[in-house]
Amino acid sequence: DDPPDGTDEVLEIAVAASTEEVLRHRDLAALTRAEREHLHLLLARLRPEPPLRRTRRRRPAAHGGADPRRTLRAATRLGGELRDLHRRDRDRRPRRVVLLIDVSGSMQPYADALLRFAHVIARRTPGSTEVFTLGTRLTRVSRELRRRDPEHALRAADTAILDRAGGTRLGEVLQTFVDGWGRRGVARRAAVVVFSDGWERGDATLLGLQVERLSRLAHQLVWVNPHAGKSGYVPVQGGIVAALPHLDALLAGHSLATLENLLEVLRRA
Repeated sequence: DDPPDGTDEVLEIAVAASTEEVLRHRDLAALTRAEREHLHLLLARLRPEPPLRRTRRRRPAAHGGADPRRTLRAATRLGGELRDLHRRDRDRRPRRVVLLIDVSGSMQPYADALLRFAHVIARRTPGSTEVFTLGTRLTRVSRELRRRDPEHALRAADTAILDRAGGTRLGEVLQTFVDGWGRRGVARRAAVVVFSDGWERGDATLLGLQVERLSRLAHQLVWVNPHAGKSGYVPVQGGIVAALPHLDALLAGHSLATLENLLEVLRRA
């Protein structure tokens, strides 16, 4: 029998949805070229919600403490009769998000996807997002990743990053960040995310010290390790062992699904 009208279209939609669901859980390092291009489209469709912080400024609200000034003004307009109790609550503003992305050789299979992920967040809240890359040096790429077009943004970031796919000295580079940017206010009360596999060629003790300093500045410090979500993973790398006691969370970051989970963690910060 001939299939009812629209059957082919329904089958195509079902196949497309199934393909996207499989791709969400695939390891970013194992994607084919076609799958990477599809992943870029899925990343561009993400709509991250920024974490919010309460400010000192207060605004009218349905719930909260009494607002004496507005209450008395309303009573004055009514001839001195106190008819309604106006209330106020502290205003909410986006909390700063700081992304520190390891672009050393061991992180190369994940670096492009992580930079695209950072571009999504930077474009969503450009005024409260800072992005840096970590390798043998510290590179700020916030301005480059605020460009609207992701391809232009990634090319500009690649031009700025001079140590991509090289070595890594996480301890020294994090010390540069904390001394030069963190203590000046960039990381203070911010949600800070470090993307790295934890392979440290330098002194792991120095790395642990800098992560501890960073945790005291930040509101929340999360470490995203692409290997943490894989079967049989044990955090035995020197950098991870040194950093782990000072982290609020150690998350996986090897797939689109794990990056979506990170967005939820950030939203609750």
